[in-house]
Amino acid sequence: MSEPLIFDMGKFPAVLPLDRHYCKNHMWCQATGPGILRFGFSSYAIRLMQDVYFLDWSVNLGDSITQKQRIGNIETSKAVSDLYAPLSGVLSAWNEAVLQDPSLINTDGYGAGWLFELRAVAEGVLSPMEYQAYLQANWESTQRILKGQMHQDSD
Repeated sequence: MSEPLIFDMGKFPAVLPLDRHYCKNHMWCQATGPGILRFGFSSYAIRLMQDVYFLDWSVNLGDSITQKQRIGNIETSKAVSDLYAPLSGVLSAWNEAVLQDPSLINTDGYGAGWLFELRAVAEGVLSPMEYQAYLQANWESTQRILKGQMHQDSD
């Protein structure tokens, strides 16, 4: 396999493996069988969230979900945030291990820290190169948001 792409985030680069696709909500997806896609957070998202403490789902196995539907929430050292479906499909599996120990997301985001699986078609996902370009195009505004949050935290 080829070397992964790297997106330079300063002190901590985001590694983008070439063996999967990416979604604009900063999740990766990878086929695990015919019509089954596994999802997890990209290293870019993990770097921005920093430590993940808690993960909770608001949908059930077997549910049909639509792209951008709220499916749960996550608590990190930075914030509590809603999670949204990267694609439409039928929820087919949770990663039970990550529900018991969300720190797997921090330590092995592209492996044991995967989140869920959908029966879905990978339409509209980005190649690693397209995702890297997407990150680059949005990095300046992301940095402004992060700097604004740091100012708020120090007030």
